[in-house]
Amino acid sequence: MKQPHILCEEKDVAQRVLLPGDPARVLRVAEYLDDAREVAFNREFRTVTGSYKGTPVTVTSTGIGGASAVIALEELIACGAKTFIRIGSAGACRAGIGLGDLVISSGSVREDGASRMYAPENFPAVPDFYLLSALVKSCEDLGYRHHIGITRSHDSFYIDNEAELMRRWNVLGVLASDMETSTVFTLGAIRRVRVASILNNVVLYEGDVKEGVGGYVDNEDAAAEGEKREITAALEALRNFNI
Repeated sequence: MKQPHILCEEKDVAQRVLLPGDPARVLRVAEYLDDAREVAFNREFRTVTGSYKGTPVTVTSTGIGGASAVIALEELIACGAKTFIRIGSAGACRAGIGLGDLVISSGSVREDGASRMYAPENFPAVPDFYLLSALVKSCEDLGYRHHIGITRSHDSFYIDNEAELMRRWNVLGVLASDMETSTVFTLGAIRRVRVASILNNVVLYEGDVKEGVGGYVDNEDAAAEGEKREITAALEALRNFNI
C-alpha cells in the first residue's frame, strides 16, 4: 500500500534509512549512493533509494520539526524500514563546539510537542545503544571531530526567551539543540525500531541563529564540510551495523 504522505510503498524503501530534514540534502546524500533513484517527492518528503558499498539505503527528508518527522517515520516503518539515523543540523549549547563539528546524541530533552502526543513527559528519549555505538565508531575510524552527549529538541527558533533557555541548558550540560531528535527517539522506542541521530553544528553557542542557519544554507565552508562528514559517518554506520 502506498503511504499517503511520503507516497512510498514497501518495494521503494530499504530497511536502513537516513533522515535529513531538508529535501535538498536528500539529493546531496544521493551523490554518495550507487544506482540512486528518486522514488517520491511530496510536500516536504523527498525519498531516494540506492546502495552504499553494497548496502541498500533509503534517504527520506522529514521537513522541519517533530510533527512532520513522525509522519515520515511512521510511514517508513509501515513500508518495512527497521533502522534509522537522523542526519541534521544543530546549534551549540556550549562553547568549544565549533562550526562543522559533529554531535552524536546519547539522549534528547523533549521540548517538542509531537513526542508528547505519544508518551508522557517522563518517558526518556534515547537512541538504540548499538546504532549509537556504530556512529561513534564511524567518527573515530574516520577521524572526525565529534562530541557525544545529551541534546535538546524544541519547536521554534524565535521564542522571546531563547537566550535564557540556552543558558539554562548550557548549565545542565546539554550539547546542542535541534528540532527532531527527541521525537525520532521517542517514536523509535515505541515502535521497536532502531534509531540514532548525528548532527552538524551550524551555530556557535551564543551566536546569532539567523546568521548561523543562513550561512549554512549559503554553503558556508565549515558547515558544508560538517554536512559531508555527517553523511559519510552515518552511511558507514549503516553499512557496518549488524544487529
